[in-house]
Amino acid sequence: MPNPLFFASLSIPLIALPLIYWAYTYPKNKYKQTNLVLYVHDYLTGDDKSAMTVAGKDGPGTSIMHFGTLLAHDDPVTIGPDPKSEEVGRAQGMYINSQLDGKAIYLVFSVMFTGGEYKGSTLEIQGADPFVLKEREFSVVSGTGYFRFVRGYGVMTTEFLDIPNMRAIIKLNITVRHF
Repeated sequence: MPNPLFFASLSIPLIALPLIYWAYTYPKNKYKQTNLVLYVHDYLTGDDKSAMTVAGKDGPGTSIMHFGTLLAHDDPVTIGPDPKSEEVGRAQGMYINSQLDGKAIYLVFSVMFTGGEYKGSTLEIQGADPFVLKEREFSVVSGTGYFRFVRGYGVMTTEFLDIPNMRAIIKLNITVRHF
């Protein structure tokens, strides 16, 4: 009768060789990294109004500067801070003022690329925006098209702020990794 250890010792290379082959041939870094600088033009007043309050303690007339106020927006996204610079998409989503003293909002929105290199793709953004700070970080949690399986972060800075007229231009410096 043959020794069972003999057959077991033959099966080890049969299992190990495919695993070793896979470990050395599998691509180590399939991710791409993309860095974007975009400008969101958030206007609550004027002929080019792109956002509005939909709920608050005093109804839709409540300022976004008050705790609990919800705002919906469909803001132009451009490649430069000038409102006349090339529009590459829209930032569509909502903000809610989520800090009791009114100095921070929670944001969740999609950057819908309608032009340029990433046309038809999206980035899903969410996070806290304590807008009294010079720089704020946010998360990039998902994406579609070119940005499928994305993950990343961004740094937001306020390029222009007109509080009496509720108009702002926000710079998004985004770094993402994706396939």
